[in-house]
Amino acid sequence: MAHEIDYKIIGSEMQIVEVELDPYESVVAEAGAMMYMDSSIEMETIFGDGSDKGSSGGLVSKLMGAGKRLVTGESLFMTIFTNRGVGKQKVAFAAPYPGKIIPMDLSSFNNYMICQKDCFLCAAKGVSIGVEFTRKIGVGLFGGEGFMLQKLEGDGLTFVHSGGTIVQRELLPKEVIKVDTGCLVAFTRDVNYDIEMVKGIKSAIFGGEGLFLATLKGPGTVWLQSIPFSRLAGRINSTAATGKEEGSILGNIGNFFDGD
Repeated sequence: MAHEIDYKIIGSEMQIVEVELDPYESVVAEAGAMMYMDSSIEMETIFGDGSDKGSSGGLVSKLMGAGKRLVTGESLFMTIFTNRGVGKQKVAFAAPYPGKIIPMDLSSFNNYMICQKDCFLCAAKGVSIGVEFTRKIGVGLFGGEGFMLQKLEGDGLTFVHSGGTIVQRELLPKEVIKVDTGCLVAFTRDVNYDIEMVKGIKSAIFGGEGLFLATLKGPGTVWLQSIPFSRLAGRINSTAATGKEEGSILGNIGNFFDGD
């Protein structure tokens, strides 16, 4: 069983999650995600995901766990933070870019969650972070996440991070929604995930939404993000490349007259 941890999410756009640990409780996080911690918190860098199953399987199991994390885009190493003091201690983890931190109690979702690569932030010790292979070639080739997604298993709290505003949808049996492939964050085990091509040549070429959409069929729970990090980075790179200034119609021509 995963450790039972308390938490508080602080902030609105650049959020942090502050985790409160009882003596000898632990939380597992991405390497480099820690923001601050109390003096009695000790940290240890490990291979794999820090789950009890991975920790007791020897070197081969640890290397396999680390390898699975590597192919999903995560760091080869993870860090365990443990309270070695006599009272409650706190450790906080920061979001890597603007967006929201989503707390998920896996015990409320049949101890299993599928999510996009690299969105995991931290979890109670005992939660296993592995690989979910997509079973359909269309999803693997055109789904935006390749053939491998990330799976979270266990009965504890886990925290994932995604961009912009987060929408949680509860799908009824046979209810279907169509989603931009980059906006899908996570979904429960029973949701049927597939890819379909946008209908109509003009819509596919000039619609600005890409050639493929993700289709999600209930029952189950789905989490969506308003802006994927790749889209945010693309807009920043585009603006930097053109040298366009906010509020300037002339752009680089205006800079020339200004002497820049």
